[in-house]
Order: sequence, then structure tokens, then C-alpha cells
Amino acid sequence: MARIAGVDLPPNKQVKVGLTYIYGIGDARAGAILGKAKVGGSTLVKDLTEDEARSIRDVIEDEGRVEGDLRKEVTQDVKRLIEIGSYRGIRHRRGLPTRGQRTSTNARTRKGPRRMAVAGKKKVKK
Repeated sequence: MARIAGVDLPPNKQVKVGLTYIYGIGDARAGAILGKAKVGGSTLVKDLTEDEARSIRDVIEDEGRVEGDLRKEVTQDVKRLIEIGSYRGIRHRRGLPTRGQRTSTNARTRKGPRRMAVAGKKKVKK
């Protein structure tokens, strides 16, 4: 099993798909990394040789931020927006969409499940 950037890649997937399990690497970036490392994208992760895995690791380290560093940077960016009181920061604080989407009918992912109206207590007749 290949372990790259602190993540165990799934052994039965192609290398290009397996690299997308690393935070900060999507489909396009995975293809670019494999091109620089001179590894075929259709190779299964379990069939990678040690040299190929090492070359992929080296390319990822040279390219820059992934996994922990990137997560830390993103959270710091969000904290900064909240701290300075920008519009986006306020939206982050309230748990609402930050990029201008409508919220009257959608945005359930950010807003969470609907809150059901609770019926008031019925008065007991004497």
C-alpha cells in the first residue's frame, strides 16, 4: 500500500484516482503530477514500484502545499475573514453560503436540516 503525503492510497484504484484522495490534489493536478513523475495514470496503486512512489512523493513535495499545511492555511484564511468582519467572514460565522448563492430555497448543505415548527402546548380544559 502506497503512503504519500501522510495518506494511505486505496490499493485497487488507478494512481490518478488514488492521488485525489490527498487533500489539495484534484483530477487535473493529479495528471500533472504523474506527468512530471513519468508514471502512467492507469497503473493501479498496488502495482506501483518503490521508485515510482518515491518520484511521485518528490514531485508533490516540490509542487507545494497539500494535506496538513493546506488545511491550516485555509482555516487561517477563514479566521482572518471573520476577524476583520468582512462580508464573507460574516457569512462564514453564520454558516451561510459565501459566494452569493440564493438561500431562500436552497443552501441546505450550509444551513443544515430544516427546523420543524413545534406545536405549542395545548391547554387542558377543566
